[in-house]
Amino acid sequence: MCLAMPAQVVSLDVQRETATVALGPVRKEISIALLEEVAIGDYVLVHVGFALHKLSPEEAERTLSMMREAGENPERELAEGDRP
Repeated sequence: MCLAMPAQVVSLDVQRETATVALGPVRKEISIALLEEVAIGDYVLVHVGFALHKLSPEEAERTLSMMREAGENPERELAEGDRP
């Protein structure tokens, strides 16, 4: 399944418009070109390698909890999200 995942920004490369996000032990480099201001510590919604929207920490945790309750594995989805 290809879902958008909440993840926390842990580093930024403003020159390249990329960020590294984390969800549990999973780290992934993504594009932040679609968002205005992104800071380390922000939560973003990630889909196919792009940050689409900023989330509050509470909204991110609520979303992750609902996904886990539905039997999804958000960490795996983030790690494999842009694979064909």
